Amino acid sequence: MSTDADTKSEARVVAISAHQVSKAYRIYARPQDRLKQMLWRGRRRFYSEFWAVHGVDLEVYRGETVGVVGRNGSGKSTLLKMICGTLATTSGELHTAGRIAPILTIGTGFNGEFTGRENVLMNATLLGLSNAQIRDRLDSIIAFADIGVFFDRAVKSYSTGMHARLAFAVAIHTDPDIMVIDETLAVGDEAFNRKCFSRIEEIKRRGATILFVSHSANLIVELCDRAVLMEAGERLLTGEPKTVIGRYHRLLYAKPTELPAIREEIRCLDRGEEAPGADRIEVETPRARLSTAMRRGLHGRFDPRLRPESTVEYPPHGARIRSPRILEPSGAQVNVLVPGQAYTYEYDVEFTDDAFEVRFGMMLKTVSGVEMGGQASHPPRRGIEHVAAGSVARVRFSFRALLGPGVYFLNAGVLGLRDGVQIYLHRVLDAAVFRIDPERPGTVTGLVDLSAGVPADVTIEPPGSAAS
Repeated sequence: MSTDADTKSEARVVAISAHQVSKAYRIYARPQDRLKQMLWRGRRRFYSEFWAVHGVDLEVYRGETVGVVGRNGSGKSTLLKMICGTLATTSGELHTAGRIAPILTIGTGFNGEFTGRENVLMNATLLGLSNAQIRDRLDSIIAFADIGVFFDRAVKSYSTGMHARLAFAVAIHTDPDIMVIDETLAVGDEAFNRKCFSRIEEIKRRGATILFVSHSANLIVELCDRAVLMEAGERLLTGEPKTVIGRYHRLLYAKPTELPAIREEIRCLDRGEEAPGADRIEVETPRARLSTAMRRGLHGRFDPRLRPESTVEYPPHGARIRSPRILEPSGAQVNVLVPGQAYTYEYDVEFTDDAFEVRFGMMLKTVSGVEMGGQASHPPRRGIEHVAAGSVARVRFSFRALLGPGVYFLNAGVLGLRDGVQIYLHRVLDAAVFRIDPERPGTVTGLVDLSAGVPADVTIEPPGSAAS
């Protein structure tokens, strides 16, 4: 009979082990410097070094799902390529246990001149499948990729989504012990992404290890057992996903002058130390947290560094949206919100022409563009009959921040009749942005707080208390 200790020991088998792993690239100022370096045989140096990854220590256990986050250029992809063996380390020790199925940059390992079928046969062989196994699984691979006649056409004619479909289809049919995914989850249509996530969950249930890079905070929090924060080639923090995402957001929106102090604070957290001046976070029970915000008068705050950089405006037709903002009940403008609190999304609309059947609207979206929900000021065909030119409307939409941790965007729009047809008189996509920082420990999973802040009610009957 196996004991609990035996089970725990088995569950903690190391699948990926990295000790002081580093990767340096040689940067030559001029092409001729490469030749000089070769002729001098190392006696002189004609290059500078760029350390894409420096001194990374990491252990990933069998059956874990671990997410890697970090700003662009932090070394995430370089680390994954070294783990997969497609990139050699400069120094350090790196060990993996079992068959690895890498899904790296879209198209990696594909020959554009070969057909999808030919690439599947070649890649499956490289990933360790025998000819018999490939024959047995080919129909399933074709069905999962679902790219129709393109399967027998040259891969160079594929779209990015088709590349993703083919890469996933091959990788998940190799019965991997370790699956490594680099941002490929960000491509493809929603139906295919859901199919991929379903298969990834199945692979995880079979005990495989999953390591993936993503810029989506919600994905990391929802899918991962642990998360790793990379910054400037250094592993800053490994820990519980919400904690790591919170620190990642601090780096993402920090001023350059603040980065050294924030990095040191995160290093202290990783070592289990308290950084000087770091904020203490109280740990409360779910029921105690129910009224914490109201009892303590917690407020959101305004982070001037948190600004939408993806704003798109429709051409105005007699109206223009101005000053989209999020306000607390006190009237203070905020963009870092307290979970569960009430807020107002407000914007002004200046009318330069007479407008008819006027309606206003808003939409809340995730970073990946998923529409979480919206509101309209009036039902269709029941808008404000007439708004005179020169008028200014102030539009307010109330909402409660019943959302999981992450960054969210708000659209703004005003509609009216033109020649009997309802059109956008003006529309602004990603007009405003706000962030909800993770609670610790949190009870909300996914994107929406379905409990509306009310903790789960759990009743346990002791043995023998149930009626026979």
